[in-house]
Amino acid sequence: MSRTATASAPRTPAKVWLGAFAIGAVLLALPFVLGATAGQGWIRILNFALLYVMLALGLNIVVGFAGLLDLGYIAFYAVGAYTWALLASPHFDLHLPFWLVLPIGVALAAMAGIALGFPVLKLRGDYLAIVTLGFGEIIRIFMNNLDAPVNITNGPQGINRIDTVKIGDWALGKPETILDFRITGPEKYYYLLMVMVIAIIFICIRLQNSRVGRAWEAVREDEVAAKAMGINTRNIKLMAFGMGASFGGVAGCLFASMQGFVSPESFGLSESIAILCMVVLGGMGHVPGVVAGALLLSIFPEVLRNVVVPIQQTLFGDVIVDPDAIRMLLFGIALVAVMIFRPEGLWPSKVRKRELHQSKEPQA
Repeated sequence: MSRTATASAPRTPAKVWLGAFAIGAVLLALPFVLGATAGQGWIRILNFALLYVMLALGLNIVVGFAGLLDLGYIAFYAVGAYTWALLASPHFDLHLPFWLVLPIGVALAAMAGIALGFPVLKLRGDYLAIVTLGFGEIIRIFMNNLDAPVNITNGPQGINRIDTVKIGDWALGKPETILDFRITGPEKYYYLLMVMVIAIIFICIRLQNSRVGRAWEAVREDEVAAKAMGINTRNIKLMAFGMGASFGGVAGCLFASMQGFVSPESFGLSESIAILCMVVLGGMGHVPGVVAGALLLSIFPEVLRNVVVPIQQTLFGDVIVDPDAIRMLLFGIALVAVMIFRPEGLWPSKVRKRELHQSKEPQA
């Protein structure tokens, strides 16, 4: 007598669902609790932290998954921001809806990523870093100088009065009163940014566990071996550059709509280095670690800024050392300490942690 064995799918433990609901409840209530206790300024800081999470996840695809060192990633952020600024502002008297501008910004950023990928297909290491660094600076200089003979970007003065995200008559940048409950613009933007971050995290996890993700990992570990196994390394690299750049385009569009103003000063080399530090500090190639690194390096400096000044005034009666100087000093010390004592990052993937620790073990 034959029997058909049916394997039942494993059930998710109840504590996992309970934890997910608890985290969801905290995230839903966070902006209102933060606004009531610390003020609207901290909600804006949280919103910028979510933008940095998007940027770090996009750079993680290039650096963490594919192993391609990119020091010009901020250029794709600029492409997305200026796309929104040019298509949804009085500068060209265009006020296109967000559902049209956002895909255009993402597509242009992805095309810029692919355009960067073509010349650097055979470069690795320091040479790749130098070329990508130059690409980021070229984009910033273009934005700074495209105001003559035809004024496209308004040069160093930037573009202001940029439209906020609108859904019908509902504008995210303006406060609303719903059932006698007041919701501010930063609080509304928080939920939009959180939805985008969750969507990008989902895409990154699916990519990492897909055939493309395994191809990126093979290229990262040994490009020659990957090519010998039949992997089209050219297309895989271009896909990494394009996919990572598209996330930067999303963040740039949302940044421009949230700020209402963009200028070339916001897209300097220091921003690219800061995003790279978030990826390295959190754990390259590990999505939860990258998210943690982005939140830590974007929120902790603001906490420090609000703590250093009162402490100095209490102890010395005056501000002796500038908070930015202390922030950069502690930032550098933390990075050096992590590179010495935990080179895999604060929250690394199991594979990377095992690789690094096995390489230190003495060979028999």
